[in-house]
Amino acid sequence: MKTVQSINWDKISPYDRYSYFIASKVDRYKTLLTTLEKLGLNSMVITVAGNRHIFIFPPGQKSLQRQGIFPFAGLTPFLLTAHYDRVEGSPGANDNSIAVFHLIRTALYFAKHNIDQWIIVFTDKEELKDGESLESQGSYTLAQKLKSWGLEKAKIFNFDACGIGDTFVFSTLTDSVLGNGGSAGIQGVKQNIAQLRTHALQVAHQLKLDKVLLAPTPFCDDMGFLRAGFAAQTITMLPSAEASQFSEILRNYPEFPKLLISGEIKKSNERRFLPQTWKLLNTPADTPDRLTPGNFDQMIKFIIQLVRG
Repeated sequence: MKTVQSINWDKISPYDRYSYFIASKVDRYKTLLTTLEKLGLNSMVITVAGNRHIFIFPPGQKSLQRQGIFPFAGLTPFLLTAHYDRVEGSPGANDNSIAVFHLIRTALYFAKHNIDQWIIVFTDKEELKDGESLESQGSYTLAQKLKSWGLEKAKIFNFDACGIGDTFVFSTLTDSVLGNGGSAGIQGVKQNIAQLRTHALQVAHQLKLDKVLLAPTPFCDDMGFLRAGFAAQTITMLPSAEASQFSEILRNYPEFPKLLISGEIKKSNERRFLPQTWKLLNTPADTPDRLTPGNFDQMIKFIIQLVRG
């Protein structure tokens, strides 16, 4: 695997297409499709409820078999997701363009080394407008389709804002949403989330990653999946100083996760306690100069090992 250096990182494939992807007024959908085609990846678009999700499958894996059987139906493939949409007016450098390119790079590695049992999905409409519900989110209607395709056992890992910092953050926001009680169905989702997180922690241990934080994170695709009854583990990154400060905040303000879940954090005075990296998401300040490419390789190695087990 070619190492991405901090200097001229955006000149190395596939990141050499990144700058154009985050340009203002660019058609990100078409740009992403063109990029995947040029790189020779086995991709296709599946539209669900008007949202255009872009799938990448292992080489030679038929996207949709003639019998109508979806790849890996009935099995437990890794489903690696990252949303490719962005808020209008924001470059979206960290949210979520860099995670998209991390997964493209990972797909190239998988293809080269004949690693199977994975599907990568670039989801549409993760970003909701004021007044829109979770049922409007692309991951919600996508999850409903996953059931019909026989992928209800898929192990979903969602990557969001993975370009700044050296600390892995494994989101616990869904834990706060589900609470302590619940029906048998909810208990099953809790168990699945726990298994996903345990696997992520084991991989971090295998790779000797000493900077890992379990903490609630901002709203993303995991909430849409959860609404549809699917477990999904979100993984993001933070600078170590911000991660330490946020960990302290959570100890002092145990009700903080509720502000994230409700969305009240956007207008609450407690917003000042959010890590600076998260405050800049969905704003014009989400620019590539804040990325920390020296940490990119660590994330790629983590994703590879996640699938290899």
